[in-house]
Amino acid sequence: MTVHTESVVRRTAAGRAGLDYDDSAIEGPLQGYHHETYVIPLPPSSDPGAQPRRGKVREPRPGLFWYDRRCFRSEELLLRALQGRVRRIPEIIEADEAGLQVFIEGRTLGQGVLPSGPLSPRHRRQLRQLFGELAAVKTDEIDIERICSPKDRPADGDSAGFLISLIAFTQERVYREHGAPYHSLFGRLGVSDAALEGLKSRARGLGSRPFVLVHGDLHRANFIVDLRGDLWTIDWELAMIGDPLYDLATHLHLMRYEVEEREEICGIWEEAVEAARPDATSGWRRDLPVLLAYKRAQSVYTDVIRGALVLEEPTGGPNRHLLRGVAEQVHQALAAAQPLFGEQAAPTPGQVMDAYEEWFGSRPAVTASAS
Repeated sequence: MTVHTESVVRRTAAGRAGLDYDDSAIEGPLQGYHHETYVIPLPPSSDPGAQPRRGKVREPRPGLFWYDRRCFRSEELLLRALQGRVRRIPEIIEADEAGLQVFIEGRTLGQGVLPSGPLSPRHRRQLRQLFGELAAVKTDEIDIERICSPKDRPADGDSAGFLISLIAFTQERVYREHGAPYHSLFGRLGVSDAALEGLKSRARGLGSRPFVLVHGDLHRANFIVDLRGDLWTIDWELAMIGDPLYDLATHLHLMRYEVEEREEICGIWEEAVEAARPDATSGWRRDLPVLLAYKRAQSVYTDVIRGALVLEEPTGGPNRHLLRGVAEQVHQALAAAQPLFGEQAAPTPGQVMDAYEEWFGSRPAVTASAS
């Protein structure tokens, strides 16, 4: 089934590029969780001095669960609406109703010589521009179909309601529904949804900030350093309208800055957002720990389930070659969120490995398919 799906998406890419199905000019599939993605050459520009360009063709992976709530129906339509408002985002060319993204040539911020090192002064300036441009977007002018339910769209400035809706999504959709088969695994790791109930109580005390457009996933793999060294922002599929502080919390959580740089990034965000939207930074130092706590808790639920999916073999048992790496990642998530789940120390990597072994061993035996 997987081969069939891949061939269909690749054939779509070839068709858009006007190429044969097996043409070597098609690159991919690229690494990515949510989509199967291919890069295709675009027709030459009418400008004789223009550099050759490539486009990005992708389709959602069938049956994939999204661990984050989505807001806009189409990333391409959002990017089209942001042209001229936010710099260094993928250009959209006319291809169909939604359009086709131009592929940004370069490397991700996580692929440099120091992939987890500090940002350069140039990239800090460009990150500041991004924060300011997002805050300056007039959200009522983004006339794009939204797929989140009306109850997940609190009134402008209701930062408490915004965070509570995200916590509710993690609790109801990720832990209770999608995570139901893994509840005994969560139990072995000392995790329940009680931490999310506690976070809801803390969220009710958040101050009010005017809503802006937030990217929702600002980490190193979603920043591209182009051939000139400029920083571009890609993967806008988790963008939404909400509390501007959410972007800072998500960014800090995912980037794992050292303490000194973390403070500098906070200052960059505060200056940029305040300049673009007065009062949008109100109470941010008081409220930031609450949003960071949510991001840490969210990572625990997500990483535990994804770890089980990565480890599962056709026979139903765990892949022991991958077990230690998964256990290390889950241990790090648990350690970061440990205060939310009780006073006991987070399980060690060895204890996490044992928990997965026991959970796989407690499930009914699975007979491997002959195919």
